Amino acid sequence: MSNKEHLIEQHVREYESRLRHIDELYQRAHEVTEHLESDDSTRHELKQLGQQRDQLEEQTEKVKELSLDELQHQIELKAGPMAIWDVLARKLEEFVERHE
Repeated sequence: MSNKEHLIEQHVREYESRLRHIDELYQRAHEVTEHLESDDSTRHELKQLGQQRDQLEEQTEKVKELSLDELQHQIELKAGPMAIWDVLARKLEEFVERHE
C-alpha cells in the first residue's frame, strides 16, 4: 500500500470512528430522554440532532465509495472537514448533560 493510499484509508477510518462516537452520544441522549417526560422542544431538538447524524452517515458512505484521486481531492479542498463532526458531538454532549 502506498503512502497516499494509507493516508486516505486513515481518513476513512477517522470518519467511521467519529460516526461511532456520535452514535454512542446519540444513544445516550435517547436513553436520558426515555426516562423523562420530554416536552416538544426536547423531542424536536433530539430529532434535529438525529437528522444531522444521518447526514454525516451518508457523507461517510459517500467517502467510502470515492476513488483514491477523488478522495484526495476532497481532502485537499476541505480545510478542517471534521469540524462538523465535532460540533455535532458537542451538541449531543450538551444535550445529554442538560437532561441527565
